[in-house]
Amino acid sequence: MAMEYFAGISDTLRITFVQIMILSTLAIIIFLYGMYINLKKWGAGAEEYGGSGTKGSLLAFPRTLIRQMSAEGQHHGQHIIVTLVLDILFQRRILRRSPLRWFMHITIFVGWMALFAMSLLMFLVEMTHMVLHMGPDPEVFREMLSLPNDIFSYVLLTGIIIAIARRLFMQRMRESTIAYDSILLGGLTVITITGFIADGIRNGTFWGMGLHSEWAPPAALFHVIISLLFCIAYIPYSKYIHMIAIPLTLLANKGGE
Repeated sequence: MAMEYFAGISDTLRITFVQIMILSTLAIIIFLYGMYINLKKWGAGAEEYGGSGTKGSLLAFPRTLIRQMSAEGQHHGQHIIVTLVLDILFQRRILRRSPLRWFMHITIFVGWMALFAMSLLMFLVEMTHMVLHMGPDPEVFREMLSLPNDIFSYVLLTGIIIAIARRLFMQRMRESTIAYDSILLGGLTVITITGFIADGIRNGTFWGMGLHSEWAPPAALFHVIISLLFCIAYIPYSKYIHMIAIPLTLLANKGGE
């Protein structure tokens, strides 16, 4: 029997595990198509830069990236581990420019990635339990993740608050902010807040704002759908593609400024 979720139209019409997997699969397909478009675009640039001889091929960009990362490449010559740890994970280039901006970026990055990792882990536990009938009980495991989920949700919220404050109170940031930036920040804010609200209604905490428990399934459904669309499907088509593009650029340049 397909396990049920807290999300749904009502308390009696909750979406099943299979249905949420269908929604997730659609989001992943949209994401992969967007990445296909980006790789084709980056590949065209790689052909011009590296003369790979693979015109129109998805392999043009990966081949140029590997060549740039090789020992024969130029640039800074920094070891790939140093680049991965210091430049990509700890984002030291941003820290050198602005500690506040670094703190904002690192809280959003850590919060987002931790929540994504826990969601993936929860998915694997549920799949293992449903298909192989083994592993920890999903309900018990979900409760185990409850505290770290709350912690990293607040970490993410901290970064979002700083990002909003910078655009409201720093004139330079306010003048340079365009509608595209506002949509991205607004979407991330809505996802985070609706997650708190859905969980608050279900557990009766202050984030539930006194709403009756019958509102828990639709609140969770809204949070699930917008998360799948915005945090997965929309990434290749938005400014958030820099989460993928910038690390690849740093690896190609072997770190440095």
